[in-house]
Amino acid sequence: MARVIVDVGQSLGHVDRKIFGGFIEHLGRCVYGGIYDEGSPLADADGFRTDVLALLRGLRVSVLRWPGGNFASNYHWMDGIGPKENRPRRLELAWGGEESNRFGTDEFLAYCAALGAEPYICLNMGTGTLQEALQWVEYCNGAGRTSWVERRRANGHAEPYRVRYWGLGNEMYGEWQIGALSAEEYVSKARRWAAAIKKVDPDVVLVSCGLNGWSEWDRIVIDALAPLVDLHSIHLYTGASDYWTNVLQPHQAERAIRHCAALIDRAVYLQGLPRRPLIAYDEWNVWYRAMDGVLEERYDWADGLAVATYLNIFLRSARWIGMANVAQLVNAIGLVATTPERAATQPIYHPFLLHARAALDEAIGVRVDCDPIRMTPDDAAPPWRLRISDLGPFAVLDAAATTTTDRTKLALTIVNRDAEREIPTDIVLRDAAFAGTASVRILTGETDSAQRVIPDVQTVSFAEFEEKAADSRLTLKLPPASFTVVEAALTPE
Repeated sequence: MARVIVDVGQSLGHVDRKIFGGFIEHLGRCVYGGIYDEGSPLADADGFRTDVLALLRGLRVSVLRWPGGNFASNYHWMDGIGPKENRPRRLELAWGGEESNRFGTDEFLAYCAALGAEPYICLNMGTGTLQEALQWVEYCNGAGRTSWVERRRANGHAEPYRVRYWGLGNEMYGEWQIGALSAEEYVSKARRWAAAIKKVDPDVVLVSCGLNGWSEWDRIVIDALAPLVDLHSIHLYTGASDYWTNVLQPHQAERAIRHCAALIDRAVYLQGLPRRPLIAYDEWNVWYRAMDGVLEERYDWADGLAVATYLNIFLRSARWIGMANVAQLVNAIGLVATTPERAATQPIYHPFLLHARAALDEAIGVRVDCDPIRMTPDDAAPPWRLRISDLGPFAVLDAAATTTTDRTKLALTIVNRDAEREIPTDIVLRDAAFAGTASVRILTGETDSAQRVIPDVQTVSFAEFEEKAADSRLTLKLPPASFTVVEAALTPE
């Protein structure tokens, strides 16, 4: 019998809804043929695929990052405004194609409005100029009578868009990035850009470009930019054909968050800063099969368990995480996959959906007592070569919990990563009791890696029932390879 002990009185921090953010890039069929498909019978008057939009609305995506990703470092935003027939077609250097520029700033911001998500724009610090960045902020947020504000009005949007989130470049450390920089070069450039952008709009929220959270790049950038930015970005992708490596690699995110938070705390302490920047985990996902520049990964349920674990980790790390953006939403390593005729959800869609719907205001402490999983020291599987054995042993169950500020509701999320065994589990509350029955939702699925095509991509089963609780205890049988969400009303003990 396993035990999940929920300490209702132990706060781990406020849960920012921006951890349920998304990301779209001009990569493969993410934008064109994914969210945007002019001329399709499934598209509305704006060119937005209505079937895709309905599925993404279900996820309650809180913030949407665009235009990249690697694409951002050679994207010139002025090419993507005004009449579409006048927009130039350009070489796309990040992924080796051509960019029509038919989906640009106004289309992106209209899509955010339709989705109900806050926009987050990543600036071009590769081939772009500071003047170009300032004019982009002015175009989006200006309220005066300047030429760029008037251009926006002429393009059909009289009022400012009020875009709050702006990223100071994407992965500028990488040799694959157009215009890659050393950390020192990046810091020198980003400091100038940050100061100037704040003069255009003092209310913007700036995001510095980090690496993985524990690198020398991160230390140099955090030390220099912590006084000027509100968030520090880090990226992580995981995944391997070995089942246990695949479902456990998301714990690398815990290492990244812990180290990055320590670097931020160090900078805040040594510099006496009045506020503490948070972490933007603005690219994360399982990705290891499709490395071809189109990235149409076909997921199985092992990947779904990994995604559920990522989100548990972000909840447990609520004190440090201000944003997280799953990469990407559609087709390219997407939660949703499309053909010209239909859209379908992939297995990783469903844990994101249940997490986003269940999460409450405040993360609280959880302890799991169950069988351990030990990885051997040389388990660093391709393509990411992420060593995780030193983070173990791991509990076969992974759990996170949130509650309302008044402690009257509970949402508990549990991943059973054992693909063979059902695990009887006692859920025990401290400082509270269950007020009657609990609502239980359980996802299970196929953990094989068979290649699939639409519509056979979902491979997930869903069960929902009510379970009687006894005071501070609830007993469940967690199926093999399952994700369980428990929602219940609480009473003080």
